[in-house]
Amino acid sequence: MQITNFLKHHYRHFNAAALIDAAEGYNKHLAEGGKMMITLAGAMSTAEMGIQLAELIRQDKVQIISCTGANLEEDIFNLVAHDFYERVPNYRDLTPADEQALLERHMNRVTDTCIPEEEAMRRLEHSVLKFWEKADKAGEQYFPHEFFYQILKSGELEQYYQIDPKNSWMLAAAEKNLPIICPGWEDSTLGNIFAGHVISGDIKNVHTVRTGIEYMIYLADWYTQQATDESKVGFFQIGGGIAGDFPICVVPMLHQDLGRTSVPLWGYFCQISDSTTSYGSYSGAVPNEKITWGKLGQDTPKFIIESDATIVAPLIFAIVLGQ
Repeated sequence: MQITNFLKHHYRHFNAAALIDAAEGYNKHLAEGGKMMITLAGAMSTAEMGIQLAELIRQDKVQIISCTGANLEEDIFNLVAHDFYERVPNYRDLTPADEQALLERHMNRVTDTCIPEEEAMRRLEHSVLKFWEKADKAGEQYFPHEFFYQILKSGELEQYYQIDPKNSWMLAAAEKNLPIICPGWEDSTLGNIFAGHVISGDIKNVHTVRTGIEYMIYLADWYTQQATDESKVGFFQIGGGIAGDFPICVVPMLHQDLGRTSVPLWGYFCQISDSTTSYGSYSGAVPNEKITWGKLGQDTPKFIIESDATIVAPLIFAIVLGQ
């Protein structure tokens, strides 16, 4: 409890106090029998959020995840190619010529971290293509995360592991067969690679990988079954964008488009964001705005922490994990 005790003693005001309130609200929600969705925007997997997220999954402190395609694949990139990554602490000083030099070395930069194309992306492509082609020939269709689960469970990537497997959130999720929502998967490295293989004819049916609309149908079924007045589902949003906007809309869809008005609203909401409030941006919208869209209720516990998610989320998770 050293981290928790330190935070509760020193984090007393402003965004620091909001962090404590959100963490305590998370624990209260779970203690009252609630479930939690965590949404991952940006490149949280490249920031190695998996170190704590994997433990949250193992301890059943998260029941479903919504994430970008980048987060889905980048956790596995890190798993199999960690030793080939390069950190560029002076990234703000890079010139266009410096960036070109990274390109020529096939080092793809995410802020201060460069992902190696050959050891990460092409290595995973080599494996996933076999699973895509097998499903395609059999006339089968799977979600993006299901293909990754198949690969991880097959063990064929184990020879390449370069981090402690317990720090991979995708491995932890695969072991529990955790529900994952990945809206806009097409906007990812593997999404581009899949499109290329469809164009080249390696994959005959573009729907071998299931779509975002099917993800919403999947989420609607899951939410209808899981969300009850006795066990509401909370929403812990890291960053903004589609990873958060897509799944939170399942509630108004159920209510307004399907007439399932007995399904409860989200039972907890927290967003970590550094987006300016608001200028029309979804990421900058304060929680109360979501009341007008039928996503949250006026009594839903709501928290917003305006700070860097790579700093804030690990601290909240530490409190939730009792560290």
